[in-house]
Amino acid sequence: MESNLWGTRRQRHHQRVTIPDELVRQLRSAQRVVVVTGAGVSAESGVPTFRDAQTGLWAKFKPEELATPEGFQANPRLVWEWYAWRRKMVAAARPNSAHFALREMEKLFPEFHLITQNVDGLHQRAGSSNVIELHGNITRTKCFNEGTIITTSQDSDEVPPRCPQCGGVLRPDVVWFGEVLPESALEKAAEVSANCDVFFSIGTSAVVYPAAALSADALRAGKTVVEINPEPTPLTALAHFVVSGAAGVVVPEIVNRVRSFVS
Repeated sequence: MESNLWGTRRQRHHQRVTIPDELVRQLRSAQRVVVVTGAGVSAESGVPTFRDAQTGLWAKFKPEELATPEGFQANPRLVWEWYAWRRKMVAAARPNSAHFALREMEKLFPEFHLITQNVDGLHQRAGSSNVIELHGNITRTKCFNEGTIITTSQDSDEVPPRCPQCGGVLRPDVVWFGEVLPESALEKAAEVSANCDVFFSIGTSAVVYPAAALSADALRAGKTVVEINPEPTPLTALAHFVVSGAAGVVVPEIVNRVRSFVS
């Protein structure tokens, strides 16, 4: 079944990527593997990046008007409606071959941690478990005042709806500009990155901090660092292995090589 999922038109129409044998050998003996994914993985499912989403009707608004606590306080209805529009795009998207391959990669190692900067929940929809979400999840809602996650649906016509506990307005459970990342998620991500055997940076620009610091944690700890990205990034010159290409092509090939490799 997975081979059919991976056999996408994108993959069939691209030249086969070359995975270094030494990387495969290291993965075959690895006990602890960490993967960090960025917007490039979601983009292959048609999910636009934050700035790509600021088109059409939304092009006239600045990021600080749509994705900051101050912007929300100034115009909560505008921000809520923009995120409602983005939620519809995310709901229509489907996990791609990279998401499914990462689900399979999880089964290959005694310890596997998937850290994502993406907020679309596509990793979970593909079947990955214990995903560490650094920037939250757009499908969840929380109280602006208390930060409490609200799981019950709100039938009110008010926009944004109100928190059933305190009456405050609800907001998307995502990290906005000027906000700190969830402390527990960041601490766990830093811990596993410094203690892994192999660290993957996949589809990320490696410039958004503090997430970009995780590869530095792995490098300082002497771990093997692998970058998968179509374009060079600040991490490219530092990584031990660099595989240039789309995640949806490269990651399934790595999983297949690890499963079938004979030294």
